Amino acid sequence: MISKTDLPDVIPVFPLPGALLLPRARLPLHLFEPRYLAMLDDVLKTSSRLIGMVQPYEAPSGGKLHSIGCAGKVTAFSETEDGRYMITLSGASRFRITGEVDGFTPYRRCKVNWQGFEQDLGPVEKDPDFDRPAFMDALGKYLTEKGLSTDWESLGEAEDELLINSLSMLCPFEPEDKQALLEAPSLTTRRETLMTLIEFALRGGSGEEVMQ
Repeated sequence: MISKTDLPDVIPVFPLPGALLLPRARLPLHLFEPRYLAMLDDVLKTSSRLIGMVQPYEAPSGGKLHSIGCAGKVTAFSETEDGRYMITLSGASRFRITGEVDGFTPYRRCKVNWQGFEQDLGPVEKDPDFDRPAFMDALGKYLTEKGLSTDWESLGEAEDELLINSLSMLCPFEPEDKQALLEAPSLTTRRETLMTLIEFALRGGSGEEVMQ
């Protein structure tokens, strides 16, 4: 577990369009670019082992970054025979970027502020107004529309937070939609945002109902 005192003022960041990490969730990543292999090597030498996932405004990782991201702790990694790494980040806390650090590392580092995201380090969030049957019905239609499959038994057994956060991370939404899910101030607002995105997709990406 990460505590507030473990959170550093500067962290390496990994700008990756469409890749969303949320607190208490896990994100598998495949590292092969030399700069990110160097980043992992440096991160594993730190006590916190944190990497900040952040959405760039443009696809190139050298462009402008969104101000809010989520840091994850490297909790598993394995090396392939050709020198690539498969790692798992466990979501620790969201952060706000206050500036970028100039330096000699091939990867980007940012000054970050953790204030305002204290609940990320707390217990699992609840969503008392969650209408699960209605949500699962809409989700089923969405997955069918997108030609996607899922393990319905596992989804049915998942706690509210795991269900909502996992779907927020896995569903193929646009990067700006992923950012909206990240910035949702509570599990309830994230679920409402997720439901809105699903309903929007079911309407064909427009404000009008699709003819049946």
